[in-house]
Amino acid sequence: MTGAVNNTPLLTKKKKKSIFKILWDQKLLMLMSVPVLLYVLFFNYYPLWGWRYAFQNLDLNNFKKGAEWFGLGNFEWLFGREDFLNSIRNTLAMSVINLIVGTLASILLAILLNEVRNRGFKRTVQTVTYLPHFLSMVIVVGMAQNMFLTDGPINNMLIASRLIDKPVFWLGEGKYFWILVAIINVWKEVGWNSIIYISTMTSIDPTLYEAASIDGAGRFKRILHVTLPGIKSTFVVLLIMNIGHLMEAGFEIQYLLGNEQVIDFSQTIDVFVMKYGISSGNYGRAIAAGMFKSIVGIILLFGANFVAKKLDEDTLL
Repeated sequence: MTGAVNNTPLLTKKKKKSIFKILWDQKLLMLMSVPVLLYVLFFNYYPLWGWRYAFQNLDLNNFKKGAEWFGLGNFEWLFGREDFLNSIRNTLAMSVINLIVGTLASILLAILLNEVRNRGFKRTVQTVTYLPHFLSMVIVVGMAQNMFLTDGPINNMLIASRLIDKPVFWLGEGKYFWILVAIINVWKEVGWNSIIYISTMTSIDPTLYEAASIDGAGRFKRILHVTLPGIKSTFVVLLIMNIGHLMEAGFEIQYLLGNEQVIDFSQTIDVFVMKYGISSGNYGRAIAAGMFKSIVGIILLFGANFVAKKLDEDTLL
């Protein structure tokens, strides 16, 4: 006699929780996130209401009467000026240079510190390299100006080393400005930016290094085949985030280090906004320039994330 076949499924399908049930189960975490959410809404999203002034001829003297609708006039004024187009070029150029040089310097410093076995020396170097991050940019630029003077230490060292025959006018020639900005940014931020790479390297499984050593890999090959692949996901995520900030080349360095002799290379979008928008009272034009910068940054962020997803890499979104 054959037994009856049991058609009852062995595994019952688990009922999916609703979003409200999940939020209720995590109500304490949600409550803790309320201050941060309010901060973001108030300081990041509420100001977007002011974007409407980019399409208006804003006159602060008659602000109570309302602003006159101006259409795309502010944008036409911006893109009709050669100095604004130069500021876009300068912003992108300095951002790309800072991204490439800063990322490579941070990864290189992290690898070097990861290879150091003396903990005391490692901590000392790490502390010394990330301390400049806490210095005011005014102080950092003042130090850089003294270092790169015509009769400053840099020129004296280069002349003593017979690398140059006469002093270089670092602060007065536009072709050197982007290089100076990159040097200052790397010196100030390389230690701080390397922290996240160092922490990622410490989470790599030590058995991978042992296996590579058994296979005959030297220190350089262990770095190449174990360390670098281990920080790949962190590098991709940080790269996507930094690409989204390519329109943020900075303001302090360019404003403090720049002068009329190098303005064609030093003026970024932020400096242009302050000069022709806020200082002149043309707030509609200033808002239009800031709106353009934000939209381009969003496009770059989603574009980089899309490319990373197509390449089957870790993504931010």
